[in-house]
Amino acid sequence: MPYLQERNYDIMAKDLFNRYIWLVDTIYRADGITFEEINEKWTRSSMSGGEDLPLKTFHNHRKAIEDTFDINIVCDKKNGYRYHIENADDMKRGGVRTWLLNTFAVNNLINESHHLKRRIMFEQIPSGQKYLTPIIEAMRDGRTLEMTYKSFWRQSRYVTEVEPYFIKIFRQRWYMIARDVSRDVMRIYALDRIQGLSQTENAFEVPADFSPDAYFYNAFGVIVEDACPPEIIELKVYGTQREYFRTLPLHHSQEEIDPGEDYSVFRYYLAPTYDFIQEILSHGYNVEVKSPAHLREQIRRHAEVILSRG
Repeated sequence: MPYLQERNYDIMAKDLFNRYIWLVDTIYRADGITFEEINEKWTRSSMSGGEDLPLKTFHNHRKAIEDTFDINIVCDKKNGYRYHIENADDMKRGGVRTWLLNTFAVNNLINESHHLKRRIMFEQIPSGQKYLTPIIEAMRDGRTLEMTYKSFWRQSRYVTEVEPYFIKIFRQRWYMIARDVSRDVMRIYALDRIQGLSQTENAFEVPADFSPDAYFYNAFGVIVEDACPPEIIELKVYGTQREYFRTLPLHHSQEEIDPGEDYSVFRYYLAPTYDFIQEILSHGYNVEVKSPAHLREQIRRHAEVILSRG
């Protein structure tokens, strides 16, 4: 695909994605709104360019939102043809719907309040949205993707066909968890390392017994390795740092088993992969590994390397 054509597609895909989120957020917050009221809000938004939202486009967006995010926008004809989100209470319980609202609702509000833009700072997500829409579309359509990819660990890029199972965000990066068709293995791909992406005509189905939550259940971040099984890990956290652990647990298995006077011991059941080790090191002298012994030794060796570079 020529560069300008590909760039135009990326811009259109990003714009369409933002339109969907704007529509969901507008209807969700209104809790009952007519199309005329939606169009009035649309013309005041920064995305409209002052132009109306055609009724046909609105209904096309409704269908796309239902297919892509499983969010149903329904019309209550008995109440003045007012639109609302079906089962809106479910959106408060987590998952992609909550993420959509929490992230993009704030973004849309800021876009409509230009004088606030410089007073609110966000973390950047490298190349996040560029490939987000085509991946979600492939997931929705059950089609494989031909991907050009260059990891940090290989000198050259390569082309492969993948089945996109699901996506996950972790530490300012989007990841796609997919099955590499030629190797028949699950792989985790960072979206900012993708150099090209196109949907194929090849169909696939996610196995009925596959669960994204189960796949990462014993993982800290995005690394899942057969050679690194989960185990019981105990961390001793000193001073006020333990308050951060209490309010933002490192893992769903976290439990505080020994709240001392100036420390707390937290217990986990997870796989001590590379990203978990990096997390421990990021807390410096405030966190000590009590067990297991091999993880404590790994942290000690890392600390010695740091000291040797001082």
